[in-house]
Amino acid sequence: MNQLNARVETLLDSVGSSSDPLKAIEMAYQRIEREPHRNCWIHVRPHEEAREECRRLMVRARAGENLPLLGIPFGVKDNIDVQGMPTTAACPAFSYMPSRSAKSVERLIAAGAICLGKTNLDQFATGLSGARSPYGSCASVADARYISGGSSSGSAVAVAAGHVVFALGTDTGGSGRIPAGFNEVVGIKPTIGLVSSRGLVPNCPTIDCVSIFCNTVMDGEAILDVIEGFDPEDPYSRPATHSTAAGCGKAFQFGRIASADIECFGMDECAELYERACMRFSRLGGKAVEINFAPFKQAGELMFSGPWVAERRSVIAALTDVENGGLLDVTKTVLRSASSYSAMDAFAAIHRLYRLRRAAQNIFADLDALVVPTAPRPFTLDDMHRDPVTLNNRLGYYSYFANLLDLCAVAIPDARLSNGMPMGLTLLAPAWCDRKLIDLARRLDPDGGGAAFELRSRTPENES
Repeated sequence: MNQLNARVETLLDSVGSSSDPLKAIEMAYQRIEREPHRNCWIHVRPHEEAREECRRLMVRARAGENLPLLGIPFGVKDNIDVQGMPTTAACPAFSYMPSRSAKSVERLIAAGAICLGKTNLDQFATGLSGARSPYGSCASVADARYISGGSSSGSAVAVAAGHVVFALGTDTGGSGRIPAGFNEVVGIKPTIGLVSSRGLVPNCPTIDCVSIFCNTVMDGEAILDVIEGFDPEDPYSRPATHSTAAGCGKAFQFGRIASADIECFGMDECAELYERACMRFSRLGGKAVEINFAPFKQAGELMFSGPWVAERRSVIAALTDVENGGLLDVTKTVLRSASSYSAMDAFAAIHRLYRLRRAAQNIFADLDALVVPTAPRPFTLDDMHRDPVTLNNRLGYYSYFANLLDLCAVAIPDARLSNGMPMGLTLLAPAWCDRKLIDLARRLDPDGGGAAFELRSRTPENES
């Protein structure tokens, strides 16, 4: 824990003395209670219960117990189990009370962090919009007309709105990155299997992973320090094949998409932001290398128009009745498409994916990271409700491929469009390069090296 302790020396400075984490709890609840319109919470823990846990933790810390995350308030996406709180996966008919917390949550609580509740999501994590929940749509904190992104919508919004210091999400096809981009926070998608998925309501279990939303890359690294590690209880957990701690040199090479291949679905200003970001990275010591984006695009197409939707349906069907289990119409529509794929289709797609993985490995051989827009463009909530499937699939253009190609990723804020909506960038690298990627992201994110674990500061418009 020495490295972790060094990262949290400034613990809770933004809300007063680090010796009084109760102040952070009070501020968090004030904001949660003042902003129910954000729809980012499905279940909020009773205020006094959180206070009492914080007091108990402070007694343990004064007695000399090492609690590096002492009193830090966090949220958990409501497809991840927290003992004593219902898990709904945004489907009220599915709700159950888990007897045990997910492994990632257990590790955070053991380190002294305090879970304040369960956050909203696209139902059964099926979507990238944040607009597929019976508990209400989540809008971007920057502009209530626009989507927050999903499926980990509530987790990203809760961090961006300053309700909690960090939150856990999940990521199968971009759910831990897209909401970070549209809410101007950091999203860390670890290598699949680096963080235990035990206690996670599965979506596509072969490519699911727990993700982290936070205010700075430094915060995310410290949280990853706590929750990572092989878990023999999780059949999808993997021991690291080599060190994840290597840093990146001062000079670095990053892959970029050729200007002619950038897809923004009609919003050219988004491409301009990406071009400026690549120039900025070059000034910071990076050498830009135009890459062939075709293998990544083709792998992404397998996610939304390939047999992985059959894995999703098979898992959800084992949990609830797809046709009569209280699912939203859009969720049913997505899952019904699974019936068009045969076992032969699935194996053909797996064989194709192996070829695409090898092509991606060859591209990464000379790169420290690939830099892409986190999402092609923002969409309004009204547009998303009118065309929930087509626009949702467009959101995943730069994110769907990551887990299929066994990559790790860090999403960082970039800049704002002229309409005020934030746009993000995502850095990607091969599996087990998590620390190298985090090191690079910290250098490229203007706020990435800031003091760890502060409740997000609020602008006057956000406080209103």
